[in-house]
Amino acid sequence: MAIATEQVATRTPLTKEERMVIVASSVGTVFEWYDFYLYATLAPFFATLFFPKGNDTAALLSAFAAYAAGFLVRPFGALVFGRIGDLIGRKYTFLVTIVVMGLSTFGVGLLPTFSSIGWWAPIIMVTLRLMQGLALGGEYGGAATYVAEHSAHDRRGYNTSWIQTTATVGFFLCLGIILSCRAALTKEAFATWGWRIPFWMSIFLLGVSVWIRLKLHESPVFTKMKAEGKTSKAPLSDSFLKYPNNKYALLALLGATAGQGVVWYTGQFYALFFMQITLKLDYQTTYMLIGASLLLGTPFFIFFGWLSDKIGRLKIILAGCLIAALTFFPLFKALTHYVNPALETFQNTTVITVAGDPKDETFNLFVGPWSKFSELDRVNDFFGKQGLNFTKVAPEPGKKVVASIQGKNPTTGEVTTTRVEGWSAASEGALKKALTDLGYPKEADKSKVNYPMTLLILFIFLIYVTMVYGPIAAFLVELFPTNIRYTSMSLPYHIGNGWFGGMLPLIATAIVALKGNIYYGLWYPIIVALMTVVIGFLFLKETKDRDISTYQH
Repeated sequence: MAIATEQVATRTPLTKEERMVIVASSVGTVFEWYDFYLYATLAPFFATLFFPKGNDTAALLSAFAAYAAGFLVRPFGALVFGRIGDLIGRKYTFLVTIVVMGLSTFGVGLLPTFSSIGWWAPIIMVTLRLMQGLALGGEYGGAATYVAEHSAHDRRGYNTSWIQTTATVGFFLCLGIILSCRAALTKEAFATWGWRIPFWMSIFLLGVSVWIRLKLHESPVFTKMKAEGKTSKAPLSDSFLKYPNNKYALLALLGATAGQGVVWYTGQFYALFFMQITLKLDYQTTYMLIGASLLLGTPFFIFFGWLSDKIGRLKIILAGCLIAALTFFPLFKALTHYVNPALETFQNTTVITVAGDPKDETFNLFVGPWSKFSELDRVNDFFGKQGLNFTKVAPEPGKKVVASIQGKNPTTGEVTTTRVEGWSAASEGALKKALTDLGYPKEADKSKVNYPMTLLILFIFLIYVTMVYGPIAAFLVELFPTNIRYTSMSLPYHIGNGWFGGMLPLIATAIVALKGNIYYGLWYPIIVALMTVVIGFLFLKETKDRDISTYQH
């Protein structure tokens, strides 16, 4: 591998052009993330709007599946737009992506619900999500490459880290607008039509973003390369079919972006869903806590980007993955303790068992008209949506499923055991009564929430996010040559974030439903993060000293 390095004697001041490039790229990318996260934040709410009723976990999985569809298609957007970006330029490529993104987001705000047009509602929604995913697949690589190619060698990490803040800022903007709408409208009004307002607002943000990006000039590194006739004529085959470029694309995925993706989505999205759905904290308090943690944590994207210019990108990314993997279990258990202590106490004093044949269980990731749910699945679903752990035991002869709840009545002090066979409206009612009699907390008591400790835990999650995400753009830009950079970095980034990260809420929810433990979904990000640590440590090298204008494998 030939590596050219730039010798920088002193740190030069940030130029006016660099500031303009950072601001313009970042503002446009904020809007992209705002669009994409609207659905992510409303996914639990959309479960009742766009999918059939009758199984809450199935509807939630369906909503997460539609959410994940946008992530699954992102690598294809990376291939399409990455190729265009390496052939004709960075500027016009990510100008196209923002238009596609904005129009498809506006379209979600016009969608009829399941009650109006049946299964056509989720089909159209998924189509719009796919358009969003394709656009976002071309956006990030273009913005990261564009900023890096405008940056001085000694602050690529710092400059590109501003792009990393846009994901959090976009998410924060999204939360703020949703909260404002829900505060201004009644619960019924928001459920009927008010949820559409944040999607409609995207058309105004689109106009501002396009106007800003039209003011940009092409990357000087790309302009020089094109003038010299050194652009790639086949970016896809040069990136993924020729050695050693294809080796580095694979290593970038498994040794950097996969772990970065799961740490990011666990710290931001899964924590939000866990508090709201599992711990039964009301949406407003959940949004405010997540928003406060984002506000406190966002500057650390810049800090770790700056630090990566000093000590290197890779070691910071891998350290974030390792620390997160080692602490997710205790931190999420602490979250339960501080957010809903009554639920924790109920878990510790109540023994719940479900007797059934594992052959009757299904692991449903993508729920649709083809999905079938056994009586055992429905009992698992019942306890899962209550946020309760339960133990699975061997089936009882001749019975499909038997649920048993044993605990102490808080009023009489008497230890009682309730057995319920099968699944029906009557059995569901019996299970609900048994839980109520034992003092099951149906929602978190806001007066018992330990807000400082909850915020501290969420802030720690954000520190993990900033460690893995702050330096990643500079690392990926430096890993690949200029003539295939847009294509080569975009694919591993979007597989790592779109597939490994974007699938996290869906996979974790399905694992919890199958295993009967509210924490078991964490095994997915932990395993992926540890894989990244091992592969990145063994097979990748530091990149911060490479001259990206001349570097080639």
